[in-house]
Amino acid sequence: MSNKLFVGGIPWATTDEALKAAFDEFGPIEEANVVRERDTGRSRGFGFVTFETEEDAARAREAMHEQDLEGRQIKVDFATSKPTRTRSEF
Repeated sequence: MSNKLFVGGIPWATTDEALKAAFDEFGPIEEANVVRERDTGRSRGFGFVTFETEEDAARAREAMHEQDLEGRQIKVDFATSKPTRTRSEF
Protein backbone atom coordinates (compact mmCIF):
# COMPACT_ATOMS: atom_id res chain seq x y z
CA MET A 1 0.00 0.00 0.00
CA SER A 2 1.07 3.60 -0.46
CA ASN A 3 0.28 7.01 0.96
CA LYS A 4 0.09 8.51 -2.56
CA LEU A 5 -3.17 8.43 -4.53
CA PHE A 6 -3.74 8.78 -8.25
CA VAL A 7 -6.85 10.86 -9.03
CA GLY A 8 -8.14 10.53 -12.60
CA GLY A 9 -10.96 12.21 -14.45
CA ILE A 10 -10.61 15.56 -12.73
CA PRO A 11 -12.11 18.61 -14.47
CA TRP A 12 -9.76 20.72 -16.59
CA ALA A 13 -10.28 23.76 -14.35
CA THR A 14 -9.34 22.00 -11.09
CA THR A 15 -6.41 23.64 -9.31
CA ASP A 16 -3.90 22.10 -6.91
CA GLU A 17 -5.67 23.92 -4.07
CA ALA A 18 -9.12 22.62 -5.08
CA LEU A 19 -7.77 19.06 -5.31
CA LYS A 20 -6.25 19.38 -1.85
CA ALA A 21 -9.48 20.81 -0.43
CA ALA A 22 -11.48 17.88 -1.83
CA PHE A 23 -9.33 15.41 0.14
CA ASP A 24 -8.55 17.48 3.26
CA GLU A 25 -11.17 15.83 5.46
CA PHE A 26 -9.34 12.49 5.38
CA GLY A 27 -6.14 13.61 7.10
CA PRO A 28 -3.01 15.71 6.75
CA ILE A 29 -1.85 16.07 3.15
CA GLU A 30 1.81 16.44 2.22
CA GLU A 31 1.17 17.40 -1.40
CA ALA A 32 -1.65 17.69 -3.94
CA ASN A 33 -0.91 18.46 -7.55
CA VAL A 34 -2.71 18.46 -10.87
CA VAL A 35 -0.49 17.21 -13.70
CA ARG A 36 -0.18 19.77 -16.49
CA GLU A 37 1.06 19.78 -20.08
CA ARG A 38 4.65 20.96 -20.19
CA ASP A 39 4.22 23.33 -23.13
CA THR A 40 0.72 24.75 -22.58
CA GLY A 41 0.22 24.46 -18.82
CA ARG A 42 -3.21 22.89 -19.47
CA SER A 43 -4.39 20.17 -17.09
CA ARG A 44 -3.97 16.60 -18.29
CA GLY A 45 -7.08 15.54 -16.35
CA PHE A 46 -5.35 13.73 -13.52
CA GLY A 47 -3.30 14.41 -10.43
CA PHE A 48 -1.85 13.03 -7.24
CA VAL A 49 -2.61 13.49 -3.55
CA THR A 50 0.01 12.40 -1.00
CA PHE A 51 -1.11 11.86 2.59
CA GLU A 52 1.12 11.68 5.65
CA THR A 53 -0.09 8.14 6.43
CA GLU A 54 -1.17 5.09 4.45
CA GLU A 55 -4.26 4.79 6.64
CA ASP A 56 -5.51 8.26 5.66
CA ALA A 57 -4.81 7.50 2.00
CA ALA A 58 -6.78 4.25 2.24
CA ARG A 59 -9.77 6.02 3.83
CA ALA A 60 -9.68 8.73 1.16
CA ARG A 61 -9.50 6.17 -1.65
CA GLU A 62 -12.46 4.26 -0.24
CA ALA A 63 -14.58 7.39 0.22
CA MET A 64 -13.68 9.34 -2.93
CA HIS A 65 -13.48 6.66 -5.66
CA GLU A 66 -16.22 7.31 -8.25
CA GLN A 67 -17.45 10.42 -6.41
CA ASP A 68 -18.27 13.78 -7.97
CA LEU A 69 -15.61 16.50 -8.08
CA GLU A 70 -16.68 19.78 -9.67
CA GLY A 71 -19.22 17.98 -11.85
CA ARG A 72 -17.13 14.97 -12.95
CA GLN A 73 -16.88 11.47 -11.55
CA ILE A 74 -13.31 10.83 -10.45
CA LYS A 75 -11.34 7.61 -10.20
CA VAL A 76 -9.10 7.22 -7.17
CA ASP A 77 -6.51 4.50 -6.65
CA PHE A 78 -3.12 4.02 -5.07
CA ALA A 79 -0.36 5.48 -7.23
CA THR A 80 2.19 3.12 -8.68
CA SER A 81 5.77 3.98 -9.49
CA LYS A 82 6.83 4.33 -13.07
CA PRO A 83 9.39 1.70 -14.00
CA THR A 84 12.87 3.13 -14.28
CA ARG A 85 14.02 3.28 -17.87
CA THR A 86 17.58 2.74 -18.93
CA ARG A 87 19.29 5.02 -21.42
CA SER A 88 19.01 2.38 -24.17
CA GLU A 89 15.19 2.47 -23.95
CA PHE A 90 14.93 6.07 -25.21
